Amino acid sequence: MSSVELQLPALGYGAANVGNLFRELSDDEAWAVLEAAWESGVRYYDTAPHYGLGLSEKRLGAFLQTKPRDEFVVSTKAGRLLRPNPDFDDGLDTAHDFFVPDDLQRVWDFSDTGIRTSLEESRERMGLDRIDLVFLHDPERNDLDLALAEAFPALEAVRAEGGVQSIGIGSMASDALARSVREADLDIIMIAGRYTLLEQPAAVDVLPACHERGTGVVAASVFNSGLLAKAEPTRDSRYEYGGVPDEIWARLQRIVAVCRAHDVPLPAAAIQFPLREAATRSVVLGSSRPEQVRQNAELASLAIPDEFWAELVADGLIPA
Repeated sequence: MSSVELQLPALGYGAANVGNLFRELSDDEAWAVLEAAWESGVRYYDTAPHYGLGLSEKRLGAFLQTKPRDEFVVSTKAGRLLRPNPDFDDGLDTAHDFFVPDDLQRVWDFSDTGIRTSLEESRERMGLDRIDLVFLHDPERNDLDLALAEAFPALEAVRAEGGVQSIGIGSMASDALARSVREADLDIIMIAGRYTLLEQPAAVDVLPACHERGTGVVAASVFNSGLLAKAEPTRDSRYEYGGVPDEIWARLQRIVAVCRAHDVPLPAAAIQFPLREAATRSVVLGSSRPEQVRQNAELASLAIPDEFWAELVADGLIPA
């Protein structure tokens, strides 16, 4: 691990939306979102080449170039290179939910050269002198064995050379996260949607591995596809890539009832829940609207009574 632990602010901004996730933003609209995050005190920003085929990195980098470099932390991802799409026909990257031209394609590359090239190209897109933290992005979607044999050792070498301060994995697959923590020398991992107020599968295997190895956690997708983003969820909300299963909806209704009883906004509880876990360093939230960014920052600092958490524990809705 890195000899000096990277200090992450408790609240971060996940920059997929400024890569035109789900809807197109103009450059000015994207800038306004990032400005709202900065003005709200956010000093940790996470991006990836995957987000908008490089657009997120470009927009985030352009914004951060206007800020003092020692006042923020930035992370990106590696594992997929962006290369020209030979089949480009004026289409959009909507197969990946990004509203950008698909003139580039993602190419998996876990080799030492591929990892180093990915980081260098990310630095160039962002126009920043350094990246603080890099996550291997969803390696299980390609080949986790290959990642453990090649990609993680490459990242460890880059860290040893001072190319980045900290390394990790970003994934929504608990088994891949737990195995990577145990078999690679990682500083911080990003758990996407697997340790939330609504469900905590990462508590079974990932978090124990993190405690054993001294690995930090960044919690992402804490609103469970938006289910927890409103005080009163609706049955037609999206869950993962489809509708809300009956057992998930029933569990959510029990949580909402406890929120009502203690006058705690559901989104505030969703943001603050992962930070109760000792391994969690930061919660990263994404948004495409400035007003939502500001509201999230307010909810992150809202006082929540101990009795609220105690009732959720007593009801078996969150771990003790």
